[in-house]
Amino acid sequence: MLYTENLEELIFHRHEILNADELVVLSGYLGPKPVERLGELPFNSKVIYGMYGAEGIKPGLHNSLIGIQHNIANLDIFYSQLPVHSKCYIWRNRREIIHALIGSANFSVNGLTTPFREVLAETTYDTFEPLNTYVNHVLNNSISCLEVGLERVSNREQRLSVCKLTLLGRDGEVQNAAGLNWGQNPNNHTTPNDAYIAIRTSHIRDYPNLFQPKQMNPLISDAGGRMQRHNDSVEVIWDDGLVMECLLEGSQPINQIVYPKQLSSFPVKAELGIYIRNRIGVPLGQPVRRHHLERYGRTDIDVSLLADGVYQFDFSV
Repeated sequence: MLYTENLEELIFHRHEILNADELVVLSGYLGPKPVERLGELPFNSKVIYGMYGAEGIKPGLHNSLIGIQHNIANLDIFYSQLPVHSKCYIWRNRREIIHALIGSANFSVNGLTTPFREVLAETTYDTFEPLNTYVNHVLNNSISCLEVGLERVSNREQRLSVCKLTLLGRDGEVQNAAGLNWGQNPNNHTTPNDAYIAIRTSHIRDYPNLFQPKQMNPLISDAGGRMQRHNDSVEVIWDDGLVMECLLEGSQPINQIVYPKQLSSFPVKAELGIYIRNRIGVPLGQPVRRHHLERYGRTDIDVSLLADGVYQFDFSV
């Protein structure tokens, strides 16, 4: 059986038809949201970050995974010292495989929620033994995330490309009914704290690897039957450690390629606006102005890519 959509729900509900006592996830790259969700499962889980052996791990993602490890008792997070790009989802009973999915989907919100971009396929019984041998080999060459000091993480990290996303409009002020004040327009069918952060053409041109082009979604069409662009789900790790699920929304063409034009929180659009207002000291429901941001100490956010679909947002002063 081949699966091309709803991969996250597939993984988190598969155990309901299996007699499993363990889930092992081997993924080239990880996102903190799905890893944290493993705490909901009624058995132990192991997660292996595969590409640590080749690329290391960036401090923002490492710190987020360390926090999850400390908070979830039925979870063990490992970093593979072998460079492994595989994506394997394995259910075991008494250390023997009883069911497995393999394919291209990383264990991240972006990897599991974008329809038709990634696939997972069921493996057959005759693959269970060699697959178990393979995963155990990777585990035997892995270390716990708790064994990795931040100095080792920083030393292995490649230099981050940092893009500054401004929170101001083109006139130098926060827009009255857009950006951080998106929800201030009563005609927008929004709530007062709804907000988004604009992604401008210059950001995409100057940082071509930061925001990926949008793809067509065959499941969504407009009134004329034309396919619509898919809004990619991503994970944002803020400088204070908060992890926020977001959407890359809207469309803007650049050299005949369509890119997103803004980022908003998901599924609650107000989560981003509430978070920013709390940080800069603006009462909820009230508009944000430039002088609020200047009083806080900055009018932009440093954005960098930690892994596929996982971003670091630095709003520290």
